[in-house]
Amino acid sequence: MKKMFKNLFAVIAMVTLMFTVFSVNASGKNLSLKSSAAIVMDQETGMILYEKKSQNVMPIASITKLMTAMVLLDSKPNLNKSITISKQDIDTLRHSRSRLPVGTKLTLKEMMRLALMSSDNRAASALSRSYPGGKPAFVKAMNRKARALGLKKTRFRDPTGLYTENKSTARDLAKLVAYATKYPLIRTMTTTESHTQKVGKQLLKYNNTNILTKNPNWKIGLSKTGFINESGKCLVMQTWINNRPTIVVLLNSWGQLTPVGDSNRIKEWMSGISVAELQKRG
Repeated sequence: MKKMFKNLFAVIAMVTLMFTVFSVNASGKNLSLKSSAAIVMDQETGMILYEKKSQNVMPIASITKLMTAMVLLDSKPNLNKSITISKQDIDTLRHSRSRLPVGTKLTLKEMMRLALMSSDNRAASALSRSYPGGKPAFVKAMNRKARALGLKKTRFRDPTGLYTENKSTARDLAKLVAYATKYPLIRTMTTTESHTQKVGKQLLKYNNTNILTKNPNWKIGLSKTGFINESGKCLVMQTWINNRPTIVVLLNSWGQLTPVGDSNRIKEWMSGISVAELQKRG
């Protein structure tokens, strides 16, 4: 138990090592992003390379599901156990679509894949109901873990992200993403390009909500998107740029491809930052 807490605090210390912010790279090129709030962090050193309104608290939509997956996995469940979509999992708040009708029975692992990769809200809801104590206990565990990770401005109301009360900051989410990379299953599921799932008698193809996972020019280790009207389009990633692990958080983007455009702008901008400069600034 002591070793577990020691490792946890070591991870927290690593991701909170945030140093000098610079928005001009070695070649003198400025970075201008369309997202309302953003952060770019070198994961190896914890150095913030760029930030924009990174302390602003705002809705995070389905980025929530990263915490949902972590809390579920922390409970060490039998991932081959079957759970069933019920009427309780139907989104009556925003009436979001799902291809999982009431009565659909899938394993915890299959539900988690659909919740992470294609951001299915019913799957995320069903996962929370499978937790000891049900959804109320699950949400408490989400907030408890947020506090343990030092996410001081992060709060959760539900496991899907449909509620605006699910809020965080770009800085907090950078820490969350860094910690989530410690879960191999989350890394694999969030970067799967597509998956064919048997639902009842049908074979349904699900695609990753982040189209960059299909782009051979990107090496992505973890990814999650989110959207509700109040949050705008959100994207968080752990990716490799210039052969360095980099965490990107983009919040409240507008326009269908704005997060993709901002990601490409970040990648181009970082091409002017050398390893030597990172070491110097670190």
